[in-house]
Amino acid sequence: MDYRRAVAADAPAMAELFAANHHDALTERERARQGFVQGDLDAEALRSMAVGGSLLVADDDGRLAGLLGLASPKDLPSAPPPVRALLDAQDALEWRGRPLRSTPFLLYGPVVVAADYRGKGVARGLFTAALRAASGRADVMVAFIELANRASWHVHVDGFGMVPLGEFTLGDRAYGVVGASTRPAATPAT
Repeated sequence: MDYRRAVAADAPAMAELFAANHHDALTERERARQGFVQGDLDAEALRSMAVGGSLLVADDDGRLAGLLGLASPKDLPSAPPPVRALLDAQDALEWRGRPLRSTPFLLYGPVVVAADYRGKGVARGLFTAALRAASGRADVMVAFIELANRASWHVHVDGFGMVPLGEFTLGDRAYGVVGASTRPAATPAT
C-alpha cells in the first residue's frame, strides 16, 4: 500500500468513495457498524483539496483504498459549519493543559476507507502517514467526531489513542474533539 499525498487526478475516485460512505447513503445499521462521513465534498472540492496539499490517500496499485484530510485551519477560508464551530470552541478545548488556540494544530479528517479494505490496517496506515506529514508543521492533529459516530470514536480514541479534548454542539448534533501528538515518539505501534 502506498500512502501518499492526493493529486487532482484522484478526485473522481475520492468523490465516489466519499459519497458511498456518506451518512445519507447508509442505513442506520451500516452507520453503526462502519461509521460515516458528512459534508459536501464532491469531486471539485476534493480536487481543490488535493491541489492544496490537504489530502492523503491509500493507493493499492492504482486503486483508491482510503483518504484522509489534513489541513491547517488557516488554509480553510470558507470552513464548513462544524469546522467553524470547532474553531469557535478553541478557548474551551485544551491540549496538555493549554487552550487549543495557543497550540499549533492541523485539522485531521475526514477519514474514509473503502469497504474492501476495512480491517486490513488502511485506517492505521493513513493515521501514521498523517502523523509523519504533520510532524514539524504542528504540535497536534485535531479531529471532531459526531458523538453518534461510535465506530469512528472507537477507531480513533480506543484504537489510535487520540485524546479527548472536549465537546461542542452544532444545532442538534454533539461532537467530541480529539487530538494526537505529532511528535515521533507518539506514533502508535503498527
